[in-house]
Amino acid sequence: MSAVDTTPVPRGAGSPTARREPPLTPGASRPPGEAHPVREGAPGPAAELRAGATAPARAAGRGIRVVRSRFEAYGTYGELLLAGRPAALGTAVRVLRAELDAIDLACSRFRDDSELAAVNAAAGAPVPVSAVLAEAVEVALTAAAQTEGDVDPTLGAALAAAGYDGDYEALPADRPAAAPAPPPAGAWRAVQLDGGTLRIPAGTALDLGATAKALAVDRAAAAIAAATGAGVLVNVGGDIAAGGPVPPGGWPVRLTDDTERTGVTRPGRAGPVIQLHGGGLATSSTAVRRWRRGGRTYHHVLDPRTGLPAEPVWRTVTVTAASCVDANTASTAAVVRGRGALTWLAGLGLPSRLVDAAGAVHRVAGWPLDRHPDAGPGQDDSEREGGG
Repeated sequence: MSAVDTTPVPRGAGSPTARREPPLTPGASRPPGEAHPVREGAPGPAAELRAGATAPARAAGRGIRVVRSRFEAYGTYGELLLAGRPAALGTAVRVLRAELDAIDLACSRFRDDSELAAVNAAAGAPVPVSAVLAEAVEVALTAAAQTEGDVDPTLGAALAAAGYDGDYEALPADRPAAAPAPPPAGAWRAVQLDGGTLRIPAGTALDLGATAKALAVDRAAAAIAAATGAGVLVNVGGDIAAGGPVPPGGWPVRLTDDTERTGVTRPGRAGPVIQLHGGGLATSSTAVRRWRRGGRTYHHVLDPRTGLPAEPVWRTVTVTAASCVDANTASTAAVVRGRGALTWLAGLGLPSRLVDAAGAVHRVAGWPLDRHPDAGPGQDDSEREGGG
């Protein structure tokens, strides 16, 4: 999550005192400028990403051809946009798939053959791990430290107890609720990563869902840009990262309303557009990935203190930062922090847009007023999500 502060967490930093915690940082270039309607007739194809979180609208910049590839990954939608080198799309897709597959094999909680499954099965004992899983765990532990444990990678057992114990699309509509299973306070501090060896505390289980998808997006955008020399935008389930040269004017990114979505792979209602000038953007939501247990509705962002879904103060929280990991760490922690998120995000200087349960929009750290492509001159649907 940090393209500005790239100080790595030292490998072998098994103890909390040895681990350095780079701060959550704003975008590498600049915060989103004033959002404006996407111009009809702008060059490049329409690039509507089916996002409950975000969606690029059109390629920016005259004379720059943008090509795209849509795909599904991690049980959600995805899209790759390539600016300036359309012939390199095939190479870009191959690099993207390799990066997504590497993170999935290392970090999936739902694959019996994943490295993470082996680590969780051996809780309490050291397990050799690949460089990919080691990086993912470092990122997750850094996120926990940056958020004082609000983004906690030891929530694996809590998520299973809450009913999120398999691929989302395969979850039953309802079943009896189980007792909450929050991790011991500060359990993430006892996770030991020493080079290529990982040990988690006995009785715990890791879940890297709060950071691994964002890490995959960051890795993919950087790898594609390096392989092709093109400007790149990668989106997986609303986690977005830019790489390589940014088109003039930035990447137009459209926000959509999660309450209008009929599933995790379906689009929401079209909303405002901003311009992304680098780094990453992520949205955390309490309105999607919901299920029922014992007649009660659950969502996937748990409060580590209770093992239960965070109070749905916010319907969506969208953050832009120096990387997708930084943005996703901040947006997830904001959901957990509730009303306190406004002051926290403002203090970090992270441009953010928060939509509360009643649909009121709150902006901090320079997030622009909402502008909609279908609004007339001077019109501004800034008070309600999606302009509805």
